[in-house]
Amino acid sequence: MRVVMSIAKSLLYFLLAGLCEIGGGYLVWLWLREGMSWIIGALGGFVLFLYGIIPTLQPSYFHRVYSAYGGIFIILAVVWSWIFEGIAPDKFDIIGAAIAITGAIIIYYMPRKGEKTVWEKKT
Repeated sequence: MRVVMSIAKSLLYFLLAGLCEIGGGYLVWLWLREGMSWIIGALGGFVLFLYGIIPTLQPSYFHRVYSAYGGIFIILAVVWSWIFEGIAPDKFDIIGAAIAITGAIIIYYMPRKGEKTVWEKKT
């Protein structure tokens, strides 16, 4: 059960980081590209600041956290575009996202010789 909870917790951190990065970036986009208020842009900047904090909660090395997050980000960006802009993913979006998430899983969750697994480390 501990393993499942540790993986669920790390996935939650990835999801929160992704929502902060995409959401904050989208708010800045709306400010600069769509002519919305600078307050929207400032809010976006604050949300992006939170994005920078959340990955530090992950129990792994910087390079693994950010590499794995890249795969998660790709999926979140495709889903965000589908939900908020009405652009459904095509087969190449889906294939690319599947490849990216496979890489993220390998980078982040595969045990390494001589290292504790992600779920054995304290967070």
